[in-house]
Amino acid sequence: RDGGTPVSATTPDARRTTTGTTAYRPSTGKRVMAWLANRFAIIAAVLVLFYLFLPVLYVFIFSFNNYRKSNIAWNPNGSPTLKHWANPCGAPGVCESLGTSLQIGVISTLAAVVLGTLLAFALVRHQFKGRTAGNVLVFVPMAKPEIVLGASLLTIFVQGFSNVGLRLGFWTIVIAHIMFCISFVVVTVKARLQSLDPRLDEAAMDLYATPANTFWKVTFPLVLPGIIGAAMLSFSLSFDDFIITSFVSGNETTFPKFVYVSYLRDFLAGEIGDLTYDFSRWSPSLLVVGVYLVSTVALVTAAVTNREYVEGRRATF
Repeated sequence: RDGGTPVSATTPDARRTTTGTTAYRPSTGKRVMAWLANRFAIIAAVLVLFYLFLPVLYVFIFSFNNYRKSNIAWNPNGSPTLKHWANPCGAPGVCESLGTSLQIGVISTLAAVVLGTLLAFALVRHQFKGRTAGNVLVFVPMAKPEIVLGASLLTIFVQGFSNVGLRLGFWTIVIAHIMFCISFVVVTVKARLQSLDPRLDEAAMDLYATPANTFWKVTFPLVLPGIIGAAMLSFSLSFDDFIITSFVSGNETTFPKFVYVSYLRDFLAGEIGDLTYDFSRWSPSLLVVGVYLVSTVALVTAAVTNREYVEGRRATF
């Protein structure tokens, strides 16, 4: 106060304690373990994705191989080359079968999503006799072996619907795919419905919203991510199916059936060396479809995740 020497609030003992103590620094091993623990989920995700995409990466790399008869070993002479990408539809029937699989996948997905979503709403939002049995029976087509389901559908189509003019072909494949896709749609949409807060619908009703407005402006936007996920799952299952399709397709050829028939034809002909050649010649088409499906699923998943995160934040605040 009177202009004397400034006095520090820290005592000499405190100053000695402060200057004599060094900050704790964990060992290198502990720092590495802490870094791995904080990033374990990301590392595991990267490893799993690498494991899943390894076959696609192999096909992509070896599509640039300048092979002769076999495309198993890399040929350094003339590789890499783009000649196998010049004509993706070079193999007879590959693009036709690809188009057929896409058409069947789209039609089956639309029908399965509509029917499965209605069934999911009925099982979750309504009470009726047999509701518990319905929840259990919806898993039966998912658990039943595909060869059993395919054989039973073949019997039904041949002995029952042939009398009304339905022959094995495009539409029998569509009916079969709708049948086994519905269960996956019901399970996916039902899980989404069960996670919704019923008070949201009640709040909309309290604000004088009609049942139709409540459904389209409250319930449906919240269920839409589950419906989109179910649709992507159904399309993937339909596009990739071979066992059931082989029973009910007749003379119709889908993309998985084309792959198997090409393999079987070359195998029975004894042209084992040319088998890999024929497969690799149209593998770029397979790669294009696979990359398209994977990219679409990734984009939809990212959009759904972001939407759910935003909704969760809004509900919190």
